[in-house]
Parts: sequence; structure tokens; C-alpha cells
Amino acid sequence: MNEPRWLDDEEQDAWRAMAGIVFALPAALDAQLQRDAGLTHFEYTVLAALSETEGRSLRMSLLATLANGSLSRLSHVVKRLEKQGWVRRATDPDDGRYTVATLTDDGYAKIVATAPGHVEAVRQLVLDPLTRAQTRQLREIGSRISRGLGVPAAGECPELNRPIP
Repeated sequence: MNEPRWLDDEEQDAWRAMAGIVFALPAALDAQLQRDAGLTHFEYTVLAALSETEGRSLRMSLLATLANGSLSRLSHVVKRLEKQGWVRRATDPDDGRYTVATLTDDGYAKIVATAPGHVEAVRQLVLDPLTRAQTRQLREIGSRISRGLGVPAAGECPELNRPIP
């Protein structure tokens, strides 16, 4: 049996810093979005992804990947967004085996109204404390970790030809 590859002090400090962010940042973003727009961060991510695509439509399977959630979770969220009149679902006209989610005009208005507050929260919580060089390093680190997890990294979604939100 192989001996565990224990973390050295520097690795342990890096891991604890990362773990702190992984737990605290989603809660802070959710709190801001709930307070200001009545949305969860996951709902915001779904609306934002749709708003940035041609035709404001995506297959649910791709949308789940972009939102970093399961198809089941996405289905429940899209159902709630449909009730608000922000999203509608339909059978994919190109392949009836798939469902397409489309952002409505009201949904687009919601994301346009919500985005400035969310961007300000992202700036305050993540970007403002960093230098430009650290921001570039953060992108590279995030991309490497994402690829290791098998998740599309920022800028690596050819179906959209744009960065992932």
C-alpha cells in the first residue's frame, strides 16, 4: 500500500485558503443576489448564460454544464424561472430528443437589471483585493483546476464561442 502524499506546510496553507473561498464566496454571492434581486447564484448563472448566447437559447444539457449543475437541478430551477416568465422550454427543433431553454424578454430585462449589482459584488469580493497580475494568475489557476475536474474552464466552451459566465 502506498503512503499518503501528505501536504507540506505551504500546500496546507494554500489548500486552507482555497477551501475558505470555496465555502464563503458562494454564500456571499447568494446573499447579495437574494437581497438585491430575489435570485440564487445558480439562477443568476442560468439567466446570464442564456443572455450571452445567440438567440438566447441553449440545450438544457449544455446549460447544466455551463451552470455547473446537474440536469435534474437545472430542470427544477428552470421550472421556477418559467413560473416567473423569465425562461421557456421547448423541444429542440433540430433534434427532438433534447429540450431547449430560451430566455424571454422579461428574463433578459431581469438579468440586465441584476447584473450591475452582481458585478460590483464580484469586484468587491474577488477582484479589487488583487493586482492585475494576480487576477491573471487566478484565471490560470482556476482554469487548471477546472480542467482537472473535467469542467470547462473560462473561455473553453466552443459551443458558445465566448467565455463561460
